[in-house]
Parts: sequence; C-alpha cells; structure tokens
Amino acid sequence: MDQKQELQEEEQVQNKVQQKQQQTKQQPKEKQLAVKNPKGTRDFLPQQMVIRRQAFKIITDVFEQHGAVEIDTPVFELKETLIGKYGEEGGKLIYDLQDQGGEILSLRYDLTVPFARYLATHGYKKLKRYHIGKVYRRDNPSIQQGRFREFFQCDFDIAGENDPMVADAELIKIIDQIFTKLDLGPFQIKISNRKLLDAMISIAGIPKTQFKTVCSSIDKLDKQPWKEIRQELVEKKGVTEEQAEILSKMVQLRGEPFQLIQQLKEQKIFEQQGKEALDEMELLFTLLKYMNGLKNVIFDLSLARGLDYYTGLIQETVLLGGQLGSISGGGRYDDLVGMFSKNSIPCVGASIGIERIFAILEEKYKKSGIVLRENQSDIIVATIPSKNIDMIAEKFKIYDLLWSNGIKADVCYKLNWNLGKQLTYANDQQIPYAIVIGEDEVKQEIVKFKDLIEKKEETINLKDLVQIIKQKVGK
Repeated sequence: MDQKQELQEEEQVQNKVQQKQQQTKQQPKEKQLAVKNPKGTRDFLPQQMVIRRQAFKIITDVFEQHGAVEIDTPVFELKETLIGKYGEEGGKLIYDLQDQGGEILSLRYDLTVPFARYLATHGYKKLKRYHIGKVYRRDNPSIQQGRFREFFQCDFDIAGENDPMVADAELIKIIDQIFTKLDLGPFQIKISNRKLLDAMISIAGIPKTQFKTVCSSIDKLDKQPWKEIRQELVEKKGVTEEQAEILSKMVQLRGEPFQLIQQLKEQKIFEQQGKEALDEMELLFTLLKYMNGLKNVIFDLSLARGLDYYTGLIQETVLLGGQLGSISGGGRYDDLVGMFSKNSIPCVGASIGIERIFAILEEKYKKSGIVLRENQSDIIVATIPSKNIDMIAEKFKIYDLLWSNGIKADVCYKLNWNLGKQLTYANDQQIPYAIVIGEDEVKQEIVKFKDLIEKKEETINLKDLVQIIKQKVGK
C-alpha cells in the first residue's frame, strides 16, 4: 500500500469518527433518574431507628402490661371495606390501587377499620389487641407538623361486651401512661361523647342530615375562633343564626371533668336529650379517678372527631404549647364490626400518632447533645497481628462462643489490621468492650478484656469469659 492510499484510508477513518461524534451530540441525553423520596415519605437513618425502637418499646410495653396481644393485617383492603368510614374529608384521602385480578383495592387509611374487618373474618367475640403498622393517606404533607402520606400508627383496641365504661376508662389510662413514659412534655387528653354531639345538634334545632357537615366545622374549634366557625356554619352550611347561637353556648364548654359535669347538670342543658351520655361520662371520670388517670384529662364539648363510626366516647390527645396537632385519637365504635358481620361487637380503641412523636424525640435528643449508639454490639474480638493462620481460627471460635450465648459481638472485616486500628474501629462504632488475643493468650487459654470507656484492662480465663461479659453488659 502506497503513501497516498494510507492517507486516504486515514482520512476516511477520521471522517467516520467525526460523523459518530456528531451523531452522539445530536442524540437526546437520557433523563437523569430523580434520586429522592416520594412526596410525603421519608427514610430513617440508623440514629433515627434507635429512637424509633425506643419509642415502640415504651408503647408496646404499656400495651402488654394491660394484657394486649399483637396482630397484623394486609396494607391494602378491598375498597368497599374502607369507603364511607372516614367522614366528609377522610374519604377523599384514600389511596386507590389499579385493578389487579378483578379486585378493587385501596391502601389502608388507618388500622381501626381493618381491625373491625379482622374480627368479622375470624369470628372473634372478645379481643384486646395492639397493632403497629404503616397506613397511607393522600394528604397534603407537612414535615414540620409531622404529617406524612406514609406513616406508622400504633393502635390499641378492646373488643367485646363489658360493663359500662370500664374498657373506656382503661383505654384513657393507657394513653396517660404512654405519654407520661414518653416524656414529650405537658399533654392533655380531651374527652367527649358522640351522643352528646348528637344531643347538642338536636337541641340547636339542626336537622340530622347536617350532622356530618356541622361536626366537621365544630372540629376546627381548636384551631379557629368561634366567630369564624359560626360564619362558616351560617354562610356555607345552611345553619341559621338562631341555631348557631344555641350551639355556641354548648360547644365552647370545656373544663375539669367533674366541675363541667356539675355545671351541665345545674344548667339542665342535657336534661331532655343527652342525659344518658352525661351519666356515662360521669361514670367514666369516676373510674378514671380510681385508676389515678384524671390528672391530664379535660372534658371538652367541642371535640368532634371527623370519623363516621364513633358511637360513644371520643378522645384526642395534644401536647400543650405545641403546633403539632393531635398525637392520639380514638373512641368507642360499637357498630363498625356489624358492617362486616351479622353480629355486632362493641369496641373501644385509640391510635397513637407515632410519626409526630418521632419528630419530637429526635429534636429532644438533638438539643440534649446525647449521641445514641447506632451499633448495639457490646464487644469486639481483636487479635495481635501474627503470621500464624490459626489465630484467625481462634478469633472466630471466640466469636462463635459469644454469639451462641446471646452476646452481641461485631466483626472487624480487616483481618490484617494492627491492634490499634481494630480498637479504633470499636471506638468509632461506640462498642464498649474488646477481647484481645495473641499467640501467648491462646496457649494459656486466657484473653485480655478491655473496657474501652473506662480505659481498663484485665486478664480473664477463657472458660469464665461468657459469664463475666454477661455481668459486665447486664444480661
């Protein structure tokens, strides 16, 4: 091949390269994958998971202290199971799923309606249960207010026939215990009765057909002044000025339980309608007094939780001086199970707003400067570097001994690290103890036991190792 041909071929190759580069430039760039959480959801970092486990343990310990058993249900239900159970606003927030296999499904909105379906499905007549699981609401999320589209709920419910208000009183006592032990700050358990709401609306002369829409307005009284609520009722919901005036004298009443009971009796507000409900409330407060469960309770007639299924007690717990809204809500729902079964089972229960609790606890730890241990291991086994391959075998024999006896021990995966680096790894992981072995220790069947916090060291016989470690870590 002569020089001229070589130049021509080289020119052709260069032209092809240029054409390829030009084509590459003209091709549309692939859209970069959006690396972010879906709106209204969040990831939990290891430090946050430690806080979450602590909160769950406090809550479940109280539940189990009162004899509750744990259950679980699917995260989705038949859509017809959920529809019509959550009031005027709640029904709009249900997540629907695409049709799969001929069933119309929705993600669960709470844990209460699935529990009612669960009772009907399995034929329970009595059950005291708790359930911790994720629920889903197509809400407008607010990280600052602890409002998410996917979030955990912790529910406690008592199902079955019982003497009046006994289960209701235990429920309120449980809520009081949980928030006292969580130590989030001063809180208030607001209590009322669905039957008192019915009576107030009837006394005001408002038709039953307007009950739901009027209640949705009353329920805003903790966030808006009565003047705005009244305006909404009259201008948008067809309530007359006279009806609104009568209603205002009742729904704004709140106070210490027995004092308000006495006031209502003296004013004879519920003499004709609502007397049974008022008697129930007096019995509830009396039982709570016996249980030492009244100190954080307030009787609040403005409480009008926006769910369709409540039939008696309604409660809502709020932190005082905060902007996070409700941290617990619930009540009595005697007819809900009957929607899924021929036999109706009376129930009372509450849901703990755990996501808002997480946010408060995280902020609390942040301000305190306390660093929580992410790694829960108690000990690490470190070896003095040696060319003897048997040292690795001895190291993992000790690990097996620890794991077999229920001791939490972390492994450093760098087998050739010097002793200093191994101990630095343990310190970085906030592991409090280290076992150090070398060839001499193996021959003598001893180990060096290091307290990395107190900076102390002692020699221990291998046969006594498990017992001594358990004493050290409090097992």
